Amino acid sequence: MSSRPRTAWPVVAVFTAGYLASYLLPTIVGRLSAHLGLSAAQAGLVGSVLLLSSASAGFTLAGRVERYGSRAPARIGLVLAAVGYGSAALAGSVPLVVLSVVVGGFGSGAATAVAAAGIAAQRDPHRTSSLGLLTVSATAGALYLTIPHLGGGHRLPFAAIALVALLVWPATARLNGPTVPGESASPLTGRLPHRRSGLVLAGGMLVWSMAQNALWGVSSRIGITQAGLTEVTVGAVFAAALGAGLLGVMGAGVLGARVGRAVPIGLGTVIISGSIVLSSSARDLTSFATGEILWNTVYPVVLSYLIGLAASLDVRGRWAVLAGSASSVGVACGPLLGSVLSEEAGYPAMGLILGAATLLVAAPVTAVALHTGGRPLVPGSVRRRGGAPAALLAATTGSLSGAVPKLGSREQPVTELRVRRRRLVRSAIRTAGPDGGPGQSNAYASTSDR
Repeated sequence: MSSRPRTAWPVVAVFTAGYLASYLLPTIVGRLSAHLGLSAAQAGLVGSVLLLSSASAGFTLAGRVERYGSRAPARIGLVLAAVGYGSAALAGSVPLVVLSVVVGGFGSGAATAVAAAGIAAQRDPHRTSSLGLLTVSATAGALYLTIPHLGGGHRLPFAAIALVALLVWPATARLNGPTVPGESASPLTGRLPHRRSGLVLAGGMLVWSMAQNALWGVSSRIGITQAGLTEVTVGAVFAAALGAGLLGVMGAGVLGARVGRAVPIGLGTVIISGSIVLSSSARDLTSFATGEILWNTVYPVVLSYLIGLAASLDVRGRWAVLAGSASSVGVACGPLLGSVLSEEAGYPAMGLILGAATLLVAAPVTAVALHTGGRPLVPGSVRRRGGAPAALLAATTGSLSGAVPKLGSREQPVTELRVRRRRLVRSAIRTAGPDGGPGQSNAYASTSDR
């Protein structure tokens, strides 16, 4: 049984359920502060606890999704999310809410880990991650339009996340089960590839996500307390911003890999830095809406390329899960960091600090995208998508165009067959495709004197 999902839509559905809590974080933190009597820092801490629990689930499942299969961890995660967030919606005391969000956050993290591994297994990881961000942005945008009109205190956002987890449950039937024993000796097992690039990317995503969520966690309070807007108006701005994010994600999906990953990641991060400063210093509707819409338009675009970049480092999805979990740690620390900075230094100073941190992390992450985006092929070598040597061809007569895989394609194992005779022979090099079928082999002639 192949570990590759049959279709992308179940992965997209699970991705939506796993990511929704972080997208609704501003209204969760804002309502916990307004309706449970928590201070801004305390409410931010509850949000951080939720997201830290989500990150711990990702680290727990890293490298294990293939062994257990996607279906069982996804179902366990969705059940924990439904139970945890449902209990938080029903709880009336702070300790019960905190305990419930820990359970719900772990469920969200498990669903996100399964989705990350599934994205890495797709033929086009960037397209699948773009579809996932498109879906979660649309869902969150619809909720931001409706929740402010329904009241319900802190209960309604949690109930909405639990309901989405239940609605996604049927999609898990289309996910893969555990790996059969015959596949346990897969050649894909072993050490993590591209360790240096993966560690730099994971660390960069941690800081990058921390800065983004530090602002996102206090954006509602910036709009209400500093810009003087109502909750309904702030909700409308968030819905418009997430709608603009839909356009950005669709644009990223159309653009694909035409300009590589480095340009969208580097340039997009610079734009995000400026929009963070603009949004945090807003004192009226125009500046607040401009900053939030610009930020939310570019943020999911860069995130989709970061997810695709992590997925490209390892076809088993281990770097996708580990980098995603590191990002979740940053996301978890974001609300508390934003609350502390805003209380101690004010919103404008907080924006300058976060913008500077975003700019600093742009360089190493962009460097990873440049390094792993593939290099021009030169005669005598074939390189994988990560830039590491995949095969050395002992060529003396020239090369065949079909023998060199296109950059960005899935890594192809290369096997060399030799005939041991003391005369000039031809060594056939066969490129083994996923199915090993006809049309996937390319012979390359070389000479050797054995």
